Amino acid sequence: MSERIWRAEVALTVSFHDCDPMGVVWHGNYFRFFEVAREALLRSVNYSYSEMAASGFVWPVVDTRVKYRQPLRCEEAIRVEASISEYENRLRIDYVIRNGAGQVTTKAHTLQVAVDAKSQEMQFVSPDILFERLGVKP
Repeated sequence: MSERIWRAEVALTVSFHDCDPMGVVWHGNYFRFFEVAREALLRSVNYSYSEMAASGFVWPVVDTRVKYRQPLRCEEAIRVEASISEYENRLRIDYVIRNGAGQVTTKAHTLQVAVDAKSQEMQFVSPDILFERLGVKP
């Protein structure tokens, strides 16, 4: 694998609708934050979801892990970073959420696999289009 790093960061503000009655972000809403950062990351390598579909592949999330270190609160400014750490057989995207003070509040990752859109067959090696978009050789 290449030593190149693919990374994107987005700035968000925690909305009222993301929080529970105590004003703390409900754990399930973190996945929306990850998705916003993941979309920014994929756009940065010219492989957005519409480009994935046009290439003949879909990339469902098949696994996810989250470590909640500190709570996020209503109206808090946060930064969500997404970076690609694996791409040869699957797409692993790592996430770090930082609060306004720059403290890491959450770490996570998702795993996605390529599925041929026509045959619905899972690919055990990432398709060439991903390598092309990342600028690496298979």
